[in-house]
Amino acid sequence: MTRRKIQIKKIDNTTARQVTFSKRRRGLFKKAQELSTLCDAEIALVVFSATGKLFEYTSSSVQQVIERHGLLSSNYDQLNQPSLELQSFGMSQLESSTSAALSKEIAESTHELRKLMGEELQELNMKELQELEKLLGSGLRRVRDAKGEFFLKEITSLKWKGSQMMQENKRLKQVMMANRQVQTLELEQGQSSEPIGDFIHSYPSQDHDSSDTSLKLGQAFPNGI
Repeated sequence: MTRRKIQIKKIDNTTARQVTFSKRRRGLFKKAQELSTLCDAEIALVVFSATGKLFEYTSSSVQQVIERHGLLSSNYDQLNQPSLELQSFGMSQLESSTSAALSKEIAESTHELRKLMGEELQELNMKELQELEKLLGSGLRRVRDAKGEFFLKEITSLKWKGSQMMQENKRLKQVMMANRQVQTLELEQGQSSEPIGDFIHSYPSQDHDSSDTSLKLGQAFPNGI
């Protein structure tokens, strides 16, 4: 059965925290004793519990170890901290060297730029001129390639826009043709309905014919019954 990994965080339960402190403290002191015995090291451990109780372990004397630590720390700080004069001198030297290096780099870059622009070529020999020509040729090719890529992108974009406009134009034409067909059908239907209405209005009614007939029959016998 494998050991369960314990999450490293503060133990909330007071009793469990005190038990864990006692176990871990004894284990820590045991490891320190083993390290001192195996490696002939001078070790001092000082531990305060949560309640303020002091626990300590030392291979010789805690006070001696602390004094030795303080002495070595002060000597180390003195060795690693130069005087203010040395610091200021070093900073000035560093600033001057950095400034000189930057000035030299700027001068060289300016000189190279002028050569690329076709200036100050009198001091160059044939080999340097050939190298400059080769450099300018490669730069010119890169510029041409960049222009070609730019033009290709523009042409592709314009073709796509033209295709979209043609599709839109085709759609509009279809809509116009459909509208014209609808208008033509409506016009034909309106013209075919007008003669039928005129014929109905102009045709005499049966009542009118019968009244005329009775009137004529009555006039045929004026001296009748």
